[in-house]
Amino acid sequence: MAGESDQAARPVHGRRVIGWLAKLFEQNPAGLNWPRAVAFLDVAMVPLFVFWAIGYEQYLLSALFGVLFVALSDPGGSYGHRALDIAVFGAIGAGVTAVAFAIGAYDWGRLVLASFLVTLVAGLAAVFGARRFVNALLLNIWFIVAIALESGLHGASHITSHIWAQVSAWTGGAALWLLVSFAWWLISGRGDLSQPFSELPGDTSRQKLTPPLIFFALIRALAIAGTFALAYGLNLSHGYWLPIATIIAMKPNLGQATLVSAQRLTGALIGAGVAMLLLLVPVNETGLKLFAVLRGLEAVALVLFMHAAAVRFWNYTFYTAAVAAGVLILLDIPKPSDYSAEGYRVLWTLCGVGIGLVVMLLAGLLSKLTAKTPRPA
Repeated sequence: MAGESDQAARPVHGRRVIGWLAKLFEQNPAGLNWPRAVAFLDVAMVPLFVFWAIGYEQYLLSALFGVLFVALSDPGGSYGHRALDIAVFGAIGAGVTAVAFAIGAYDWGRLVLASFLVTLVAGLAAVFGARRFVNALLLNIWFIVAIALESGLHGASHITSHIWAQVSAWTGGAALWLLVSFAWWLISGRGDLSQPFSELPGDTSRQKLTPPLIFFALIRALAIAGTFALAYGLNLSHGYWLPIATIIAMKPNLGQATLVSAQRLTGALIGAGVAMLLLLVPVNETGLKLFAVLRGLEAVALVLFMHAAAVRFWNYTFYTAAVAAGVLILLDIPKPSDYSAEGYRVLWTLCGVGIGLVVMLLAGLLSKLTAKTPRPA
């Protein structure tokens, strides 16, 4: 009897797994936006060729993030309003860039404290509305990536990176998008335009600073600070994959659905796996062939970002995978890869995703407790 019940239960569990996987990779045809992806590729090709031409590829990532994140923060509307918002976001991003590259090579204690404060402030920015929270989250992600980039460049003796040059690269990316948006505004008849990523929230209404919001921002900040302590305090090989995997896999807000959270986890793992395979290509290569392979990987990362812009609202799993793969490829290009490095990358990715999962479970418990707590009339 027990054997028969086990056999009857297996198909049910199998159907549940298949159904859950189908939800993870379910596509929304209306969310596929290739024109936006091609537009981003056209703009991002400018800094790519500029830095190829002058031979300073170590500043490419700052410029690409400047273009991408400023485009994401573009609120649309009248050009004067857009230009002001873009300028403010670009200026704050330049400050974040300066701080990240200034402390990226210092002792791990400063990195832990800075990562905690930046992540906490980004989480608390939700009180200024969903739009401000999204912008703060973008800068939070860039801060973590910038510190990882500076740490990697500092460890590569054959590459020199200057703080002012990294800030200029970010500012140049932001200015490039401002110039492109101005040209499009003129071509479109100088009228109001919708925001480039219209699916992102545009609400700027103030919210109450509730205890659940504070607690969730706090546990996210502690999780990121903990990963920084492990990665940089223990001087782990390729340890910066740990905080990056955590911030990618972690829930950005308390109300995020379980499905979206699972998509973030799955996408982070897929993206890290793709990056690991591609970073094996330059193993044992030297000279001109190594140079050509590295430039090819930069182009591949740019194409991945383009696909991320296209599939952001088509399927969130593939979007997260494309972003994770592109970022990790660009971060590890300055460091020669080897087969032992792949083991560390796998390990830190799994650990980062695991930490993100723990934070999501805590957030789920917090959401349930909040829902059960009776609200005053």
